[in-house]
Amino acid sequence: MNVILISNNLAKARTLTLTSAHLVLLAGGFLLAIVLLAMGLNYLSLRYADKIDSPSLRSLVLSVQQEEHQKTQSYLRDSLNAMAVRMGQMQAQLLRLDSVGARLAELSGIKPQEFLFNQSPGQGGILSTLPSEDISFVEFNNKIQELSLILDDRADKLGALDSVLMQDRLKKKMLPSIMPVSTKWYSSGFGVRIDPFTGRSAFHEGVDFTAATGTPIVAAAGGVVVYSGYHPEYGNMIDVDHGNDLVSRYAHASKRLVTQGQVVVRGQKIAEVGSTGRSTGPHLHFEVRHRGLPQNPSRFLKMPG
Repeated sequence: MNVILISNNLAKARTLTLTSAHLVLLAGGFLLAIVLLAMGLNYLSLRYADKIDSPSLRSLVLSVQQEEHQKTQSYLRDSLNAMAVRMGQMQAQLLRLDSVGARLAELSGIKPQEFLFNQSPGQGGILSTLPSEDISFVEFNNKIQELSLILDDRADKLGALDSVLMQDRLKKKMLPSIMPVSTKWYSSGFGVRIDPFTGRSAFHEGVDFTAATGTPIVAAAGGVVVYSGYHPEYGNMIDVDHGNDLVSRYAHASKRLVTQGQVVVRGQKIAEVGSTGRSTGPHLHFEVRHRGLPQNPSRFLKMPG
């Protein structure tokens, strides 16, 4: 672009040549001036808003301030709603942890009054003289997130411990450990003894409990009845499988009250004392076998008292 300048003070006309680079610089300078002017006006309007008498300009400034305030309030409200939801989830997790903790205390034999899960722990102390600061919103949100992660971790660990203790308790319940008859002693122990029929030394594969005919016989542990019938030497006999290749045997009964395949629970009445089979009188012959081999029942039974 050529610009010709003509003046009375000039002896001859002058020509200015404007290239595209000059035009771009002029346009950029013009836009920069407009931006700087707008920023200056915005600063002056906010800085001296209380001194401006123009109603239209004052309303414009107030509308901008209200818009910024509404954005801030909306952000705070959304953040508080999200924190409230997270707090509700944490409260639900705490209730679950209280339930798991109470169950763990019961499984481990701890007295309930030693751990009051439904009450907050007591806290106290003297007022600190050290300088303190109010916690910020960001710090509070970070603490909630940190506590939430800790709760998740503790819930997983307590859940795993609860499963282990529950399995251990179930295994103990499946051991033939309670007395099969209501008596405090047995008349013939496990091991070598004098056979009452032959008078010769023989190995006794169980223990004998002397009791009156009709005395209830109960399952020493829960399990499945794998045999219920008459045996030439054991008489009326019941075998209960407790799992892990462990079987308890009840012999010489006068009456059998369960059938093969039936599931029985610990302490359930399964028969009555009698003197059937190879027997000299009313008693219960009780055996514990592991993988078919006789075990000493006294290792499992908890004698009364």
